[in-house]
Amino acid sequence: MLLRARVKDPRANVRCGSLAFGFSPSGAIEPAGGQTGAGGVSSETDVAESFESGASEAAARYAQAVFDLAKDAKALEAVEQDFARFAAGWRESADLRDVARSPLIDPADKARALTAVAAKLGLSDLGRKTIGVAAQNRRAGELPAIFAAYRALVARERGARQVEIVSARPLAEAEKSAIVEALGKKLGAKVEAETRVDDSLIGGFVVRVGSRQFDASVKAKLDALRLALKSA
Repeated sequence: MLLRARVKDPRANVRCGSLAFGFSPSGAIEPAGGQTGAGGVSSETDVAESFESGASEAAARYAQAVFDLAKDAKALEAVEQDFARFAAGWRESADLRDVARSPLIDPADKARALTAVAAKLGLSDLGRKTIGVAAQNRRAGELPAIFAAYRALVARERGARQVEIVSARPLAEAEKSAIVEALGKKLGAKVEAETRVDDSLIGGFVVRVGSRQFDASVKAKLDALRLALKSA
C-alpha cells in the first residue's frame, strides 16, 4: 500500500475481543454551529488570545502523505469530503470514539472496524485506507488531528487559511460572515471556516487557526476569574 510506505509507524499489538458500534452511518455532515454576536469579534479575540499546540508530528506526517497521494490522484476535494463525513460520524457516535481511542483493542481488529464504518459512510478507497493504516499503527485516536491537518494543507493549496470556529450555539449566516471577514483581515488571507457547536462553552466562541487558539468563550473568562480569585 502506497500510504503505508509513505507513513511508517510500527507499534506493538494488544489483544481484545469483538467490537460493536451504536452508530447510525447517515454520512451527513453536521449543521454549522458557531459563535455569539458578530459585533465585537476582532476586539474580543484580541483580548482573549491564547496559544496551544497544533497537530502532533505524527498527525502532520499522515496528513502530508495523504495530501501527496490525493494530489497525485487529483482527488484533494474528494478526500476532504471523506474526512468531513467521518468526522461527522465521530462527533455523532461515542462508541466510535471509544473504540478508536481504546488501547486494549488489537490494531488489526480496530482497523477492520473503522474501515467498515468508513465504507458505510461512502468514503473513497484512499479515505478508507488512511483510516485503516492509522488504526493499524495505533493512531486512530489522532484521526481528528489528521483530518484537521489535511484540511489545512488543502486550504493552503487553494491559497486560503483553514480555521475552526467553535461556539456555544449555532451561528447565523451573518455572524459567521462577520467572523470570517474579521479573521481574514487579521490573518491577511482568504479564510475557509469549519464551524461546530460546543454548549460547554456557555457563551462566546473559540477560533482555532493551526497551532493558535483565540478563546473568547464565557467558560474561558470564568476559568480566568476563578484563577484570579484563588490567587487573591
